[in-house]
Amino acid sequence: MQLRSRIRQTGVSLGGLIILLFLIGMGAVLALKVVPTVTEYLGIKHAIASAKASSTTIAQARATFDKQADVGYIDSISSKDLDIVKNGGDIDISFAYQKKIPLVGPVSLLIDYAGSTSKDLAPKPAP
Repeated sequence: MQLRSRIRQTGVSLGGLIILLFLIGMGAVLALKVVPTVTEYLGIKHAIASAKASSTTIAQARATFDKQADVGYIDSISSKDLDIVKNGGDIDISFAYQKKIPLVGPVSLLIDYAGSTSKDLAPKPAP
């Protein structure tokens, strides 16, 4: 007598594989839409740091930011949207804005970005 041992097979079924690939695809689409906004946010932070370092007046800071925005392809905010405060001989620049990313149909993702060159000055939330 020969007894066959039954070994239970494990793995992913076709339905599970399709669902897994769908979730990975949705995650990739989300990442492809969010990464450019994060890159732009980091560019804005770099631009305000550059404007603070090379400017002594508010007008110079706005002009420097506009130049940096043109070079860095920054479209979300302009120098008019910056909050610039002069503290003695130092300039503090802050900003806040919202970025709406359409996903599918009526579904969209809203991200609030804010930043400042000052350690003490907390950026105001975006309207």
